[in-house]
Amino acid sequence: MKKFKILIIAFVILFNLVTNLLADNSDQINKISKNLRCLICQGQSVYDSQSDFAISIKTLINKKINDGENENEIYEFLKSKYGGWIIYDPEINKNTFLLWLIPLILFVFGGLLIIRKVSIK
Repeated sequence: MKKFKILIIAFVILFNLVTNLLADNSDQINKISKNLRCLICQGQSVYDSQSDFAISIKTLINKKINDGENENEIYEFLKSKYGGWIIYDPEINKNTFLLWLIPLILFVFGGLLIIRKVSIK
C-alpha cells in the first residue's frame, strides 16, 4: 500500500510538471503568434487565423521553442524567411524610421493647429 501511495504522488508531481511545461509553451506560442501577420488572411494575426499557413506557423513556433530558441531567434528566422512585413510591431531602423516619425510629426502639427485656432478666437 505504501508503494502505491508513492506511485500516486510521483504521478501527480509528474503530471503537474508536464502541464506547467505545456502551459508555458502555449503562452509563449500565443504571445509570438499574436505579433505575426497571417500572409493568407489579410488583416488577421496568426493567432486569430485558422488557415493552413497559420497552423503551420504555430507548429513551427512550438518546435522552435522546444528546440530551445527564444522569441527573438524565432522572429529573426521568420523575418529571414517571409520578410519583415510578417511582424506587426516593426523595429526602428533606417527603413522604418519614417513609419515611426510621421505619427509624431502629425501629432505635433495637429496640436499646434489646435492651439492656433483656439488663440485666434
